[in-house]
Amino acid sequence: MAFYRSAFAALSLLLLFRPRLPRSTPGFLVALSSYAACLTSFVVATKWTTAANAIFLQYSGVVWVLLFSPVVLKEPFRARDAAAVAVALAGIGLFFAGRFGPGGPGDLVALASGVFFAALVRSLRRERNAGAVAAVTYGNVLTAAALLPFVGADLSLSASSGAILLGLGVFQLAAAYALFVEGIRHVAATQAAILGMIEPVANPIWVFLLMGERPALLSLLGGAIVLGAIAWRTLSAPLPVTPVAPPD
Repeated sequence: MAFYRSAFAALSLLLLFRPRLPRSTPGFLVALSSYAACLTSFVVATKWTTAANAIFLQYSGVVWVLLFSPVVLKEPFRARDAAAVAVALAGIGLFFAGRFGPGGPGDLVALASGVFFAALVRSLRRERNAGAVAAVTYGNVLTAAALLPFVGADLSLSASSGAILLGLGVFQLAAAYALFVEGIRHVAATQAAILGMIEPVANPIWVFLLMGERPALLSLLGGAIVLGAIAWRTLSAPLPVTPVAPPD
């Protein structure tokens, strides 16, 4: 799953942006490696623990973004950020009420995925726009290349599996991160990470629209809390961060 998803995403981004591979600066290497590690560890975590555990623990990475952005990016620590993160995490916890499972190795992998996610957000914020696009593009190339030895003996796919993985690569990774890279030029790293917390609560909306499955009341309440925290933080935000200069 991780191999094909990243392979399709890499192909999409290479065709769309045709980014040049920049010089191997420390910042670019951190962005490249943290992207590949984040993608792979999250997929592994979803197989080794419950989806609820994996998603919640990965989004604990927002806390690391909050704590380290003042040091790494020199962005000010704001009380409203801390409040929004705390309320949103509480909402995600309520959203997944009853679906958490016992701890295990998968939980540790999910926690590591959160650390990699935080490193990715900070490094994308530091890179120029072209560097961030290249990091995401070649991060997918790196992920696919690193995983190929583990899956090379059996690359067969059914038509339905191929279509699903193609959709995940093109839309869930390539399109999503292309938009994220553009957006993070204009907002602080913590705010970008908080906005990203919309992702897990959007899941039942898509399930309801496509499959007709009605979400539980607690899931609706938790999702409303997350969206409320994000809306409050966004509407109470100070003047936009000066955008990173686009490439020449």
